[in-house]
Amino acid sequence: QVELVESGGGVVQPGGSLRLSCAASGNIFSINTMGWYRQAPGKQRELVATITSSSSTNYADSVKGRFTISRGNAKNTVYLQMNSLKPEDTAVYYCNFRSRSSWYWGQGTQVTVSS
Repeated sequence: QVELVESGGGVVQPGGSLRLSCAASGNIFSINTMGWYRQAPGKQRELVATITSSSSTNYADSVKGRFTISRGNAKNTVYLQMNSLKPEDTAVYYCNFRSRSSWYWGQGTQVTVSS
């Protein structure tokens, strides 16, 4: 079992920045991909970015060039640096760790971009 705890959400003005963090505990030995998803009100959860155990990254087109995903040295932490934030980035952001057989989710952290 893997437990994930996110932090770093908040309210920011358009054009601002936030950094989300996600710390994992438990059996992370089999984890091969970590990522961030988001869900805005009335919309489906969508992929934001992923990073694999070999540090290969993938981004949604809507965040390319603005967001950067990275891992901590201890391999149990993943970050999402969000720059040039837009109102349409407003959503609950969820951390995700996955192995070949299981997906694990954090509780979510709210990001609100508003003037």
